Amino acid sequence: MSAPTASAPAASTPTDPAPADRRREGRVRRPVLYVLASLGLLVMATPFLWMALSAFKTRQELTASPPVWIPSRWTLDSFSALLDQLDMPRYFVNSLVVAVMVTVCNLLFCSMLGYALAKLDFAGRSKVFATVLAALMVPGNLLILPLYVLMSGLNLIDTYAGLVLPFAASAFGVFLMRQFMQTVPDELLEAARIDGAGEWYIFWRIVLPLVKPALATLAIFTFLGSWNNFVWPLVATNDPGKYTLPVALATFANDPNRTVAGGNGMLMAGSLLVVLPVLAVFALLQRHFTQGIATAGLK
Repeated sequence: MSAPTASAPAASTPTDPAPADRRREGRVRRPVLYVLASLGLLVMATPFLWMALSAFKTRQELTASPPVWIPSRWTLDSFSALLDQLDMPRYFVNSLVVAVMVTVCNLLFCSMLGYALAKLDFAGRSKVFATVLAALMVPGNLLILPLYVLMSGLNLIDTYAGLVLPFAASAFGVFLMRQFMQTVPDELLEAARIDGAGEWYIFWRIVLPLVKPALATLAIFTFLGSWNNFVWPLVATNDPGKYTLPVALATFANDPNRTVAGGNGMLMAGSLLVVLPVLAVFALLQRHFTQGIATAGLK
């Protein structure tokens, strides 16, 4: 009878140090990321802060050397001088009317086209979507000349329609809405059709409420682009009464006969007036905007 053999001791498995190392690395990396993000924010925000503070400085502080950051005496002289030199309320209304009309048209038309491409089955749907993607690759400046010829042929130069119609729908807006509307379950729409709902009812009462983040994202991008648009309003308007704010400020800045009573402070004040509506729109829609960015393109 053979002697029992002693079993070999089980090999000990060393504790995996990877989780602890990752936690330690995360504690080191996070402050570094915060510092880098703060520096990047400071670099991007510095020109805006300088513009906003300069709008309330005196002329002496604007030309002081070394530069003065915080005004020693806050004043509205630059705003008063700007209002005396330019018809700012009219230019503000022009910009607001054009931006609001372009935004509303994009929300309506892009959402309708996005719904058709995402949820309706029709001949040539893939070709239409390919055309939309191809349009995204065309630089906007290439379209200035044909758009001007078209608007001139329709006698829409120096009109609100001439400023709005070329941007009533965008390839980016169609793509964005199509991607979001693909996230809406098809079973929900089929159930509505079985209950007798028409396509317009489904689109207006079911689909649109479900894609509010996409609508908010598109509204912010469209309003921002239209409000800051400079090239097309400059080309499409000859009448100073139809100038938008960016065109009016640029024309005023390049006018050799303009008064220097307010100096560069007037331009800073005008630039601040241009930026404030955009900040207000973003503040109102930022919650939906962040949701839209976080879920963009998901199926």
